Amino acid sequence: MRLLLIEDDTVLGAAVRDQIAADGQSVDWVTRLDAAGHALRGTAYDLVLLDLMLPDGRGIVFLRAMRARGDVTPVIILTALDQVSDRIEGLNAGADDYLVKPFDLAELSARIGSVARRYSGNPNPIISHGALEIDLAARSVLRDGKTVALTAREWALFEALLARPGQLLSKAQLEEKLYAFDAEIESNTIEVHVSRLRKKLGATVIETERGMGYRLGKP
Repeated sequence: MRLLLIEDDTVLGAAVRDQIAADGQSVDWVTRLDAAGHALRGTAYDLVLLDLMLPDGRGIVFLRAMRARGDVTPVIILTALDQVSDRIEGLNAGADDYLVKPFDLAELSARIGSVARRYSGNPNPIISHGALEIDLAARSVLRDGKTVALTAREWALFEALLARPGQLLSKAQLEEKLYAFDAEIESNTIEVHVSRLRKKLGATVIETERGMGYRLGKP
């Protein structure tokens, strides 16, 4: 998944960014709402982490504006506002979850996974696909009962395909999942990672539609 983190606290923001990266996700981090709006206009994010008190405005107003224009991107609010009325206001504005600071980073990871599974139509964190058993929460894969080690980039691509079974994803859409990782994206990056995934998970796990993109193969 590719996430947008909107948080002006540099210490917390860095900790959340590092946690998300350690979980094998990519993340873009901004500290202002104007930058967040620009990011959302240019990128299709899978989930937004939103602080409510930003230097240039209130996150709750930003969230209401997102929903008013039809943006259904999942949003988890991260805030120090801990009154029940604050939580109700956030959820009524269209948030999918609400975490009060300070929070445990492992809990944040679990909340992100839960919201993502809800939106992908798969609330069960463990799914089977042919000879593969995939734990979405632990980000682990078993092939014929044996653990398969995937890099963060490989997992990001595989997860993107798992979230949209049967749907064709273009090379550009898959590249978006990798932009937040440090290494530069070469013109053949997607092809290289798809080839590696096929070697690790099975030759038919990813189908290629020549000139169009890739989709999850049939079990």
